[in-house]
Amino acid sequence: MKHSVTELPFNRFMGIESCRDGELLLRLPAGDQYLNHLGTVHASALLSLAEAASGECLLQQFGTSDGLVPVVRRLEAKFRKPANGVVGAKASLSEEQVTQLKGNLAAKGRAMVLVQVELYDATGEHVLSATVEWFVVARGGR
Repeated sequence: MKHSVTELPFNRFMGIESCRDGELLLRLPAGDQYLNHLGTVHASALLSLAEAASGECLLQQFGTSDGLVPVVRRLEAKFRKPANGVVGAKASLSEEQVTQLKGNLAAKGRAMVLVQVELYDATGEHVLSATVEWFVVARGGR
């Protein structure tokens, strides 16, 4: 596993960057390549950023453990407003979720976890809310 999801080939291709500025984890820079037919950030670019931010959140909680294999199972998103310019991502897991995930991994060798993601554009508009469901298995798990 990488030290950051920004090292993954697809995320590098998308231009997703680390953003350790305040609460933001990742950002998608401004660029014409991200625009849709309305001149705002394309839905697919926003979904890519949301998925990447959820993975980065897991990495921050669990590190780059070679013993864990996380895979996205589901992504549910609500587009709130059109996005313009740079888009930043926040992602979070509650302490309860982390404890439950660790317990399930220890007991069963696998677990599900939901990561909440919020995206904000350059003007500060809340442009997307997402829930990303991850299936996590301990390598060699039951």
